[in-house]
Amino acid sequence: MKRLTVTLLMMALGAGMLLAQTQNKATDAKKTAASATAAADELKQIENDWVDASKTKNADKLGAILADSWVALGWDGKRTDKAKALAELKSPGNALDSIEMGPMTVRVFGSTAVVTGSDTEKSMENSKDTSGKYVWTDVFVKQNGTWRAVASQSTKVPK
Repeated sequence: MKRLTVTLLMMALGAGMLLAQTQNKATDAKKTAASATAAADELKQIENDWVDASKTKNADKLGAILADSWVALGWDGKRTDKAKALAELKSPGNALDSIEMGPMTVRVFGSTAVVTGSDTEKSMENSKDTSGKYVWTDVFVKQNGTWRAVASQSTKVPK
């Protein structure tokens, strides 16, 4: 009888531990999903801030978004780094007159995130019309609690 009582007690204890682990996993999954949603919202706002900084030629705002090691591959195949991008922002032959952002997709992988999207813009680069539709990808890393863009790629969609 004592063995049966001990066996039943062990089974109940094991079932209780399994139930607690399942509940903890469900709670952790909810926290992870909420965290990913908050990160996605924050990254979409950063993308919109990036557009605003480009339109208003605000180098300080753009500089805060880009990591010092940021690198981009432009629609024309040219490589740009942070220093060059900030210098070109102020160039009189470069302008972002208007832009309509398309939907964005954000995928978060811990402290790294990939944002993909599109836009249609009226723009000038080196005094040449670069208006059109673009698709792009930005990679962000969370550094010291702040998301920073570390890599970008843009492609102009053929007409």
